[in-house]
Amino acid sequence: MPTDVQTLKEIATRIRILSVESTSAANSGHPTTCSSIAEILSVLFFNTMRYKVSEPRDPGSDRLVLSKGHAAPALYACWMENGLIPHSENKNVRKLGSNLEGHPTPRLNFVDVGTGSLGQGLAIANGMAYVGKYLDNADFRTFCLIGDGECAEGSIWESIAFASFYKLDNLVLILDANRLGQSEQTMIGHEMETYKKRFEAFDFYTIVVDGHNVEELVQAFECAATIKGKPTAILAKTFKGKDFPGIEDKENHHGKPLGAATETVLKHLNSMLKCKGQLKFTIPEPKCAPPANIKNVKLSSPPSYKIGDKVATRNAYGTALVKLAQSNDR
Repeated sequence: MPTDVQTLKEIATRIRILSVESTSAANSGHPTTCSSIAEILSVLFFNTMRYKVSEPRDPGSDRLVLSKGHAAPALYACWMENGLIPHSENKNVRKLGSNLEGHPTPRLNFVDVGTGSLGQGLAIANGMAYVGKYLDNADFRTFCLIGDGECAEGSIWESIAFASFYKLDNLVLILDANRLGQSEQTMIGHEMETYKKRFEAFDFYTIVVDGHNVEELVQAFECAATIKGKPTAILAKTFKGKDFPGIEDKENHHGKPLGAATETVLKHLNSMLKCKGQLKFTIPEPKCAPPANIKNVKLSSPPSYKIGDKVATRNAYGTALVKLAQSNDR
């Protein structure tokens, strides 16, 4: 049974609270960019994505690449709300010695790949989706959450072209269009129709939503699951610092803890909660998928170049790839 709408709204508010608390404790981080994706993550983690809390890297689980990795506190908040991470760890985000770094690291069992170097996450998500569709014939889906400032990176558009060309209908790109970049408004701002035309030009199935409307997000993800033959882009109009009084949609708050405003913001967010106790939610179960065999990834024979040989780098690289393939057919 799907998680009810009010619970998803409650979880979004809790994600905001945890993000503010963790970045304030660290006196460092990005609470406003965490806030803009709170509803998106709530719907993904507690209604849409199929995964196991007990085994985050189960081969059949849906994948999430948080390309805008500086929103890591919001990601950690999701895994606290679903029970994997103790809430007490929230005070350790960004602290020396903690694995809850300022950007996601694959040292964590729920993170597949390190992100935060903007423009790269979609290419990685493409690889995951391609392998699932064409090599493993697996049922898992890949979700990639990118920022609108990140869309200025050329590598994003190269990845969009790749996803379209290979008809990655198991890929869902989510654009967090919160209007504000690091120091000023992004090039396109909230011109959602412009974004829509650009993605449609690459033959994406494109849906524009209010990124803070839980019902619209649920419907958009349900629709994306039915699309065949092309990838889907969910373009979410959001606001940086959503539900932060005096800060929402204002410039000069990028990458800063809330400082003196922390108490006011937390008081407001807590006043929005209808339930202080345990929430009931449903996480869909993944389907079974065979684990990847990565135990025998090694050269079939050692390099045999002689000192002084002049070998083109691409030839040496190609030879090494062939030797790896002789040992492991992946």
